[in-house]
Amino acid sequence: MTPESPQHVPDWNAVIERTKNGDDAAACQLVETLHGQVLRIVRNHLPRCADEQDLVQEVFMKVFAHIDGFRGLQPFPNWVARIALNTCYDQLRKQKVRAEVRFADLSDEDVEFVESIMAQTPHDAPAGPTGDGKELVDQLLTTLNPRERMVLQLMDLEKKSVREVSDLTGWGESKIKVTAMRARNKLNRNLIQLEAKAKR
Repeated sequence: MTPESPQHVPDWNAVIERTKNGDDAAACQLVETLHGQVLRIVRNHLPRCADEQDLVQEVFMKVFAHIDGFRGLQPFPNWVARIALNTCYDQLRKQKVRAEVRFADLSDEDVEFVESIMAQTPHDAPAGPTGDGKELVDQLLTTLNPRERMVLQLMDLEKKSVREVSDLTGWGESKIKVTAMRARNKLNRNLIQLEAKAKR
């Protein structure tokens, strides 16, 4: 997995070492270079009612708090991406209430997209709906638990492979496969229930 590369890639070893030694200019360079990547991750996995800038700030606070533990076993942007995803995941876990979505609120495009998510070939799925349709699909995804939601978001909406999801989250590939299967089954059940309610 290689996060979207910034236009200018610094010498990460030098920037990290200077940041560890308290160099404010190096810390600013780190934030400026990776801010776009972190913001995209946060927006893709933003919990409901959460402020994206607060989450971005929290991600970078964690980066600086744990930068002494970075050992270079993976590219630094990947390490930061994992922190960003785990920060979003922690926020999702704090949300106790699942959204309720009415089947009548879903357009034909929404239904088709949700059904494609439940298929076992996520990389062949069409791109997600936009505008109000995307919001409705996002609401439907919130009926899943945080791990299920994040796995489907990464695999089916962002088109990442099981290996890429594992690299980003630190979760084992077997767990990811099982989680995706359970999530699709749960979405299938939820969609059937929505259809049944709509017919009453």
